[in-house]
Amino acid sequence: MTSTKYIFVTGGVTSSLGKGIISASLAKLLQARGFSVTIQKFDPYINVDPGTLNPYEHGECYVTDDGAETDLDLGHYERFLNVPTSQANNVTTGRIYYNVIKKEREGEFLGKTVQVVPHITDEIKNSIYKLGETDQFDFVITELGGCVGDIESLPFIEAVRQARFELGPTNALNIHLTLIPFLNAAGELKTKPTQHSVKQLLEAGIQPDILVCRSEHKLPQDLRKKIALFCNVPHNCVIEAMDAESIYDVPLLMRKEKLDERVLSRMKFSYKKEPGLEHWKEFLGRLKNPTDEIKLALVGKYVELQDAYKSISEAFVHAGAANECKVNVTWISSEEIDSTNAKKLLSNVHGLLVAPGFGERGIEGKIESIKYVRENNIPFFGICLGMQCATVEFARNVLKLESAHSREMNGETENAIIDLMEDQKNLTEMGGTMRLGAYDCQIKKGTKAYQTYGQTKISERHRHRYEFNNKYLEEFEKHGMIASGVNPKTGLVEIVELKDHRWFVGSQFHPELKSTVLNPHPLFVKFVKAALLYKRELTSTER
Repeated sequence: MTSTKYIFVTGGVTSSLGKGIISASLAKLLQARGFSVTIQKFDPYINVDPGTLNPYEHGECYVTDDGAETDLDLGHYERFLNVPTSQANNVTTGRIYYNVIKKEREGEFLGKTVQVVPHITDEIKNSIYKLGETDQFDFVITELGGCVGDIESLPFIEAVRQARFELGPTNALNIHLTLIPFLNAAGELKTKPTQHSVKQLLEAGIQPDILVCRSEHKLPQDLRKKIALFCNVPHNCVIEAMDAESIYDVPLLMRKEKLDERVLSRMKFSYKKEPGLEHWKEFLGRLKNPTDEIKLALVGKYVELQDAYKSISEAFVHAGAANECKVNVTWISSEEIDSTNAKKLLSNVHGLLVAPGFGERGIEGKIESIKYVRENNIPFFGICLGMQCATVEFARNVLKLESAHSREMNGETENAIIDLMEDQKNLTEMGGTMRLGAYDCQIKKGTKAYQTYGQTKISERHRHRYEFNNKYLEEFEKHGMIASGVNPKTGLVEIVELKDHRWFVGSQFHPELKSTVLNPHPLFVKFVKAALLYKRELTSTER
């Protein structure tokens, strides 16, 4: 066993309490003290990964450098820690059972009866220990999805119980996140749901070491003492987690509550230094004290659930802070836009982002919105399908190829501006088979892309099956839409832009996946800046 310490974050009472943000905040505080930290997420659903899940079911699918399709919480981990995650950071029930069944088919169990205990729980523990076995990390934080008491979570809870026993009391710790509701009729906070949640955890053999209590109100000391007494935790290990103005406030709130100190003390870990959070505080200062604001439109097909575009939302926050500008996003369903109302919906925005997605629904609305901003010189940013729609719109309305389309939407089109990638044509399985993960991109000098990145070679993350059809590239560039970034090995068009436009850029890759608090993505920073300059130009003209 290595010297790595393991922290398990469980939840009770209800889902969506913010285990991911608490985990990321604790990790940030430990990292700020000089420790190396990583976080993994265990999801108790049977899908092998979220790659085939509808965004309405599970929010966005976050993609790592190594091509893993993962839970959106990994995006929070990266945005807070500024450190890449990998396939090992997200494990599902489906992945666990897939691995165990594969071993059984290969005869690895030597004819033994394969059972939940010990074989499934052993596989879960292998995933827990995997990140710590390299001695790369001082702390591995493991977040368990769902709630204690959920049937599907039972094998994970049992694996955590076993791991705590195997690791010993100073090498493993449980943080239990729970809810303290406020009853308006009674005018008081109620601790009973938390008591029942801890009771369920105790029945599973796990005594929580620290309780983090979500609440809309401050927790008075007598209430903390009551929780401590009935839940068997020290009084100073009852941590208040009030609703925050921004998720980026939570590390500072947890620092104020001394969550990191309690963890280090319980695990007998000597402090390396006080947490250095100066850069984080500077970011919050810019975020909360903008000197200007802009209005952007995001056109997509999943706008009813904004978690479907979580990384884009957060990239706007990072880019807004970098520009000392508040970014107000208007969410518009692409199904609502057509040629008759595009002006009404978009004439008062300072920029348009057309979001990624799959399938035909809402595609014409995206194309109409792009046509309007292109013709009216309004800043535009297209991501993945958004970039593809920009090329289709350009082909139809500038090159006059009326039948131009994507082969994904119209398999019979005469002008497939976007076509299926060659290595995708014979695939039958959908999960994990797209062009996934980080690929190189060569950028042409003298372009907006080069001005943005300041270098000719970059690496960005992808998630797509279709690509720009290079047989049209010469005609596109002749009419003003250039490929300013291409994959150096395959020639795949990665970035397109218009020469004679204030800001019109589309990327085949997903830049939002690499935007963090301390390193906002340059494409988002420049897009927000272009929108801000456009707004100021409009304001000066009106005067």
